[in-house]
Amino acid sequence: MLDSLREAVSTGEREPSVGLFVDGPNVLRNEFDVDLDDVRAAALEMGTLAITRLYLDEHATPGLIQAAEARGFEVRITSGDVDVKLAVDATAAIGDLDVLAVASRDTDFKPVLEHAARRGVATLVIAPGEHGRSDALRNAAHDAVTLG
Repeated sequence: MLDSLREAVSTGEREPSVGLFVDGPNVLRNEFDVDLDDVRAAALEMGTLAITRLYLDEHATPGLIQAAEARGFEVRITSGDVDVKLAVDATAAIGDLDVLAVASRDTDFKPVLEHAARRGVATLVIAPGEHGRSDALRNAAHDAVTLG
C-alpha cells in the first residue's frame, strides 16, 4: 500500500494526504530526546501533512506548547490520559486521509492502525527510538520509522 502511494508521489500523479497524530506524553520524554521537527519530517516523507496534531496532558509547560505551535503543530490539551482523545480523533479522520501516521510507543493505538488499514488507509508508526519502539505497533502498521 505504501509502495503504491510512493509510486503516485514519484510519478507526480498526486501527493498523498497525511494525518500526523503525536502522543506527547509517550514520545516527548527526556530519555528519548525527540525533536518534533524529526517527527514531522518522518511524516512528510509520506506526503502532504493535512493534519499535524500533538496531544498533551494538563501538565504540559507553556514553553512546550509554544514550541510545538511554532513548528506547525495543532496542540490538543486533555485532562488525564491523552490516548482516548488521540484515538478518537485519528479514527474520525481516517476517511479524509491517505496515510495515518501515529507517533507513539503505546500499544493502545494498535486497534486504530488496524481500523485504518481495513478502510484502505496506509499506516505509519513513528517510534521515539529503539528503546521506545513498540513491536506490536510496528507489526500492525504498513511502515515504521524509528527516530535516532
